[in-house]
Amino acid sequence: MKVLVTGAGGFIGSHLAESLVEHGHEVTAFVRYNSKGDWGWLEKSKYVKEMNVVAGDIRDYDSVINAMNGKEVVFHLAALIGIPYSYISPLAYIRTNVEGTYNVLQSARELGIKKVVHTSTSEVYGTAQSVPISEEHPTNPQSPYAASKSGADFMALTYHRSFGLPVVVIRPFNTYGPRQSARAVIPTIITQLLAGKKKIKLGSLHPTRDLTYVKDTVAGFLKAGELTNINSNGQVINLGSNFEISIGNLANSIAEIMGLKVEFIADAERIRPAKSEVERLFADNSKAKRLLNWAPDYSLEKGLKETIDWLGKNMDIYKPDIYNV
Repeated sequence: MKVLVTGAGGFIGSHLAESLVEHGHEVTAFVRYNSKGDWGWLEKSKYVKEMNVVAGDIRDYDSVINAMNGKEVVFHLAALIGIPYSYISPLAYIRTNVEGTYNVLQSARELGIKKVVHTSTSEVYGTAQSVPISEEHPTNPQSPYAASKSGADFMALTYHRSFGLPVVVIRPFNTYGPRQSARAVIPTIITQLLAGKKKIKLGSLHPTRDLTYVKDTVAGFLKAGELTNINSNGQVINLGSNFEISIGNLANSIAEIMGLKVEFIADAERIRPAKSEVERLFADNSKAKRLLNWAPDYSLEKGLKETIDWLGKNMDIYKPDIYNV
């Protein structure tokens, strides 16, 4: 297929773009324009020469529609994702996540794109009201980031219902793995441990998360993008492990894998506002199994070991002494 990946220079996007190349697709990677001409994680990718890298801005309709022209499938991952920064600049999230998604959807409608795979987030559910969380669970975003993603999700579903646009909304739960930003909890824990810290600074230790290794998440995206899978059109589909673990227990598990004994402390700077903290995330992934024939292959221990190994080889790009907003 001729495919476009927006946000291709990012964490999940770069892994997805590479996997699409491995599966023989003709890949255009849409990365954010910058004066350095930097392509994010694709800079060092062994597959980048087999991609067409296009720089633009997801907020700019002209660059989006030009990049999408001639494509069959669009995987839309470009977004602002840091929750703490969304408290500082909510408008930036509206412009990128909501307006950017509109640009993709409207361009797809005008160009006759055969399928749009839109990326959501489990954060739109808020704290679990019932578990495991199915796609029928109410949306209750508790941060400006989650609100912007919820708005983008409903825009995508509306384009399917109003205009017949073939859209599937993929809702990953807490993806982790190589290349993830230190804004996320797992790289935060591991990089501090690798730096020799004895007291590891974290936010709240009691909330639970449903963690999915990035290779499993990418496998779900690939299945969702298959043109023969018409049953997924107009659907919201969770990608999660169907397993929850508290941040505190996760930190202890990582320390145990690394053979370290350390103390974990709650740092006030890293704790979300009380009504904004998502206390529990625990995915029901039965719909993904039914519609996509997808289930995660990686155990948490296996995924953590690969992540620890990668971070150990790339510590020079992380700043474990600094809290990344």
